[in-house]
This record gives sequence, structure tokens and C-alpha cells, in this order.
Amino acid sequence: MTQLAVVHHEAYEVDIGPHVFPTLKYRLVLDQVLADGTISRDDLVRPEPASDDDVGLVHTPEYVGKLSKGTLSVTEQLVLEVPFSVELRDAMWLCAGGSILAGKIALDHGLAFHLGGGFHHAFPDHGEGFCLINDVAIAIQALRRDGFIESAVVIDCDVHHGNGTAAIFSGEADVFTFSMHQQHNYPAWKPPSDLDLGLEDGTGDAEYLSALEHHVPRIIDAHQPDLAFYLAGADPYEQDQLGGLRLTKEGLRRRDAAVLDSLCRAKVPTVVTLAGGYAQHQDDTVEIHANTLREAKRVVAAW
Repeated sequence: MTQLAVVHHEAYEVDIGPHVFPTLKYRLVLDQVLADGTISRDDLVRPEPASDDDVGLVHTPEYVGKLSKGTLSVTEQLVLEVPFSVELRDAMWLCAGGSILAGKIALDHGLAFHLGGGFHHAFPDHGEGFCLINDVAIAIQALRRDGFIESAVVIDCDVHHGNGTAAIFSGEADVFTFSMHQQHNYPAWKPPSDLDLGLEDGTGDAEYLSALEHHVPRIIDAHQPDLAFYLAGADPYEQDQLGGLRLTKEGLRRRDAAVLDSLCRAKVPTVVTLAGGYAQHQDDTVEIHANTLREAKRVVAAW
């Protein structure tokens, strides 16, 4: 298969007012890769929303109930750091459905790209850090429940530690979580992943790529997962507003290539999600995410 399935829904773009989180980026990335011919509209796949039962595999009944009724407290919304709305809730249910769908496509074809997703700060009983629910964790648990997979690996290369994902899968022997992030950055409390690599402020391309290329193949070899989720955050970029690492666009492209090539060589079905990205200039975030999709397109031909 040389076609890359790209899971996306226009409802991912939610109006949250003036905010550092650019939900517009999902549409802009799509427009760019369609315009340059990386993909065509025939490659796009629209998800259905996750069910409440799917979401309940990860999140508590009390929390799901609050989201369904729109009864988050002021404090809960402050911790979430984006304004709650019905539109946001519906978008996140769609996004969780998108990650489930991308997982099924990856299992059939080797690789799937979710133009959205990667909301790794959501815990079972609350959302935080722009993340209402944890779409990747929901997808893994739904795919395990339905017998599609037994084991999974999460390779999280967002600049921020994947605290919600780490907490959700703590003690789960069949789900290995790896977070490579800026140590002295959000979140303050970092529940341990199975492997955490906290980088010093100002870490650049060479040191970052050396560490990544050392760890990722070893993780894959040791755990031989049925499925991998790769969170390809754009926020390790040197001009990101919420990051303090110093990766260049080329360094980030090489990061994507290193992760995807390792997974491809090991024949591990893989879902790519976008995760964070808050560059000073929105066009940079869009270009970084588009480059991730271009690398996925290159690699899918090898499957």
C-alpha cells in the first residue's frame, strides 16, 4: 500500500477565542498537504465519535458525566486551560474516535496518520493542559477490549511530559509508555512513564537525535508491540512559545524519520498523531506538522 490514510474531521477546529493553542492548524496543515500534492482528498477518512463506553474505558463515570452535562467547575476549567464548550466536547469525542479508527487502519495497512489527536495531559478524572480527554489511551483500551491488539507502545515526542498517559497506564505491563520531553517545563508533576527522558533546556538537534536513535529501536525490540502510537509534537521547535528546546525544522523532520523508520523496519503498525505545537509564527507549526505527514507518506511505501 502506497496510499497514506489520513484521519481528520473539520470539527477538530473549535473556536476557543484568542489562545496560544491554534486549533486552526488542523485545517491549515490539511490545506498545505493537499495543495502540494502530498495527499489527495481520496486519502482522507472521516471518523465517527467515540462512544461513551469507549471514553469510559479510561475516564471515570463522574468525569464523563460532567463532560456530558457540561458541569465542569470553574476550577476544573482553569486546570483545563481552554474554555469548555459543547463544541469542544464533541470535537474531543470525534478525536478519540479518530484515534481508534487510525489504529484499525494501521493494523490493516501498517501506518495511519491522524491529523489531530495526541491529547496526553488528560487524566482519568480530569483534563488539563488543553487536553479534555486522552484520545490515545482511549484508542489503545478500545482496541484491546475489542481484541484487535494485546500490547501497545506510546512514543511521545511532545516537548511536554505525557503525564496523563503515564498515569493511565501505570502498572499496565502490556502498554509501554516512553516520553521524551523538556524536563524543566509543564507539567510540574510528572508521574513516571515506563521510560522518561527529560532533556535539559536548550537541547538541540544533535543531542536530541542521538538520544532518540539510541532508545527507540531498543524499546521496539524489547516490547515487540502489536501497535505503536507516535505523538509527533511540533513544540520541541526552537521558536515555540511553550517550549525551551532548540530543535530546528530539519531536526524535527529527522526525528520523525528516525521514529517512523525504526517502526517500519520492525514492522510495527503505527499511528501518528500531531500533539502540540505553538510556534511564534503559526506558519512554522503548520510546516512542521506537514513535514511529519510527508515523512509518513515516504515511509508508508516501505510497508
